[in-house]
Amino acid sequence: MKTPDKSWQSRFNQQPDDLAVDFVESISVDYRLFKYDIAGSIAHAQMLAEEHLLTADEFRQIKNALTEIADRIDTGRFQFDKKFEDIHMVVEDALIKMIGEPGRKLHTGRSRNDQVALDIRLWLRDRSATIIERIMVLQEALVKQAEKQGQIIMPGYTHLQRAQPILSGCYLLAFVEQLQRDRQRFGDCLKRINVCPLGSGALAGSSLPLNRRRVAEILGFNSITRNSIDSVSDRDCCLEFTFNAALTAMHLSRLAEDWIIFASQEFSFITLDDAYCTGSSMMPQKRNPDLLELIRGRCSRLYGNLMALLAMMKGQPLTYNRDMQEDKQQLFDACDTIESSLQMAAAIVSHTSFNADRIARDLDAGFLDATSLAEYLVKKGVPFRQAHQIVGQLVKQCESQSVTLAKLPLDQMRKACDKIDSDVYQSLSPANVVAGYVTAGAAGAKQLQEQLAFWNEQLKKTGYCAD
Repeated sequence: MKTPDKSWQSRFNQQPDDLAVDFVESISVDYRLFKYDIAGSIAHAQMLAEEHLLTADEFRQIKNALTEIADRIDTGRFQFDKKFEDIHMVVEDALIKMIGEPGRKLHTGRSRNDQVALDIRLWLRDRSATIIERIMVLQEALVKQAEKQGQIIMPGYTHLQRAQPILSGCYLLAFVEQLQRDRQRFGDCLKRINVCPLGSGALAGSSLPLNRRRVAEILGFNSITRNSIDSVSDRDCCLEFTFNAALTAMHLSRLAEDWIIFASQEFSFITLDDAYCTGSSMMPQKRNPDLLELIRGRCSRLYGNLMALLAMMKGQPLTYNRDMQEDKQQLFDACDTIESSLQMAAAIVSHTSFNADRIARDLDAGFLDATSLAEYLVKKGVPFRQAHQIVGQLVKQCESQSVTLAKLPLDQMRKACDKIDSDVYQSLSPANVVAGYVTAGAAGAKQLQEQLAFWNEQLKKTGYCAD
C-alpha cells in the first residue's frame, strides 16, 4: 500500500485538488519556525525514549537526522514542498525519507495542534528577548543624548502650545520612561509565554505515558499548561505580544511625530543626520525626515496586525480551528516591524543634535514663566485661583505692550497685586523657572541629574526590570 503524502489522507477517496493544496499550505510562512519545530521534536523524542516508547537507537537516529535537516534548512540546502502543508509535516516527511520506520514513530502522542502551540511559544520566547534588548539599546541612546545635550532649556508643550520651560534632557528621558514600561510588558508577557503545551495532543491529551514536565525541562520552560483543551486553542500569548509591539510602536510614533515637527524649518529645534533623511525627486532643496515618517506609519501597520489577530480569534469555538493558521503572518510581521523600528529609532536618536541657539532665540515667547509667577503669588499667601486670574490679566497686559513678564515694570505688576515685590523677577524667565523646580521628577537641573543617575544604574541590568 502506497503511503499517502499527507498524514491525514488515508480516510479520503481522492487526492486534494491543486487549488486546495495552494489554499491550505502555510509552509511559505511558517518555515520560519523550523528550528523551534526541530528542537521540540528532539525533546519529544528524548522523552519518548525515556518512557520506553522509542528505543535508544531510534532516538539517536531521529536526533541525528533532525539535526541534519536543521542544518540543511539553515544553509539553504533544503527544498520545501507545499504539498506537505506546514513546517511540521515537511520536517516529518524529510525525517521519514532519511531514516524510515523510526521517523514514523516521532509523532507518537503528539498532534500538530500542540506542536504548533509549542513552536510559537519557543519562537516568541526568543523574539521577546531580542525586542527587550533593542528597547534597552534605544533607552541607552536617549540617556546618552540626555547626558550630552540635556542642559538646553526648551519649551514644553501641551496642546502643541508653549506651556512651561523644561530641560531637553528631561524631555528625552520621558521617552525612556515610556520604553521602560514597554520593556516590562514584554518581560511580563514572557512569564505567560514560557509555559509548555506539548503533550496536550489534539485537544484531550493522550493515554500514552507522556512525561510533559520532562519535555518542559528539556526545552527550558518554567511549567506546563494545566488544561489540554485550552492549550491547543490558546493564542493569548500571540495577542499579548502583538499588543506589546503595537504599544511600543505607538511610543516610537510619538517620538517620531515630535522630531518631525522639531526638524521642520518652522521649529528647527533639532537637526537630523543626513544618513537618516531623504531628498525629493523634484525639489533639490528638500531634506525629508522620511525614516521618522516610516516609523510613524508602521505603527498603524502594527495596529492592523493586532486587530487582525483579535478578529481571527473572536468567533472560534473550542478548540483548534484552521483559522489559527492565519496567526503567524500577522505575528511575524508585527515582530519584524517593531524590531526594525526600534533599531532605526536608536540610530536616529544617536545621530541627532539639538540646536541650542535656535531654541534660545525664541525662548521668551509664549509666557513660559506664567505658572511660575502664579506659584510666586501662592508663596506670598494668594490663593491659587486668585493668583491664576492675576497672572492671566498680566499676560494680557504684556501682550498689549509687546513685552514679556520678565520685562514688565514692577509698578505695573503691583497694580495687579500689592503682594508682588522686587524679588518677583527671580521667578521669571525660563532659566529662573527651570532652576526653581523642586518637586521630584520635575523638568529641572537637579531632577535631571537624579534621573540620569537612576537610568545609568538601571540600564546596567540585563533583561527586563520591574523598577
